[in-house]
Amino acid sequence: MESASLISPTPALPIALVLMVAGGAAVAALGGLGHGWAVVRACARAVVQLGAVSLVIAWVVANGFAVAGFILVMYVFATHTAARRIGTYWAALPIAAGSAPVLVILTGTGVVSLDGIVIIPVAGIVFGGCLIATGLAGRRAADELTTRHGEVEAAMALGFTSREARLEICRPAAAQALVPALDQTRTVGLVTLPGAFVGMLLGGAGPIEAGIVQLVVLVALLSAEALAVVLTVELAARGRLIRP
Repeated sequence: MESASLISPTPALPIALVLMVAGGAAVAALGGLGHGWAVVRACARAVVQLGAVSLVIAWVVANGFAVAGFILVMYVFATHTAARRIGTYWAALPIAAGSAPVLVILTGTGVVSLDGIVIIPVAGIVFGGCLIATGLAGRRAADELTTRHGEVEAAMALGFTSREARLEICRPAAAQALVPALDQTRTVGLVTLPGAFVGMLLGGAGPIEAGIVQLVVLVALLSAEALAVVLTVELAARGRLIRP
């Protein structure tokens, strides 16, 4: 199958990007979301970061030690970003606990090659999922424990330990962080055609091969995020998250 390109790098591409960034920022600002400039900054960072990755990736994938270092850098940045969301670098634990077992299973069974060109994007996808799940679960747990602090104290007065009381209050809300991954997995092929599937097709792979790759990615993400959410809830129950 002849490969195709999803994006045409025409001279109009920068114009399209600027219009989309400006539109997103304007809507966020005028809609009172408070993230107008954040949209601009996030897109600007994406340009710089993707440009830098594009320049170094060819060298990285050819060097085994560089591949390991690159994956470590991705993990560090994922931890840092999640820590900013939940207020503590304990975020490193959920991201590691969610990502490590899944990556070990994938590489240990030979489903995913250890070649840099393969393991780097797979690790990035898994880290990204754990980052989002940890951030969402952590914020929801912290907010719930703050607004329902009286219920935590009431549960403790009834004989619950501090951990048990917090767990009863924050776990249902934090568990909602898993809903996006669940919805994505449930609706794949019916509502959405995710990036891995489309990318494989555009790269010349057959539909069956593309479907297998996408299935592996979705199952890996769901498993990793479930582990990350459970550990984030445990951290919240043990008082390791800051209060807003």
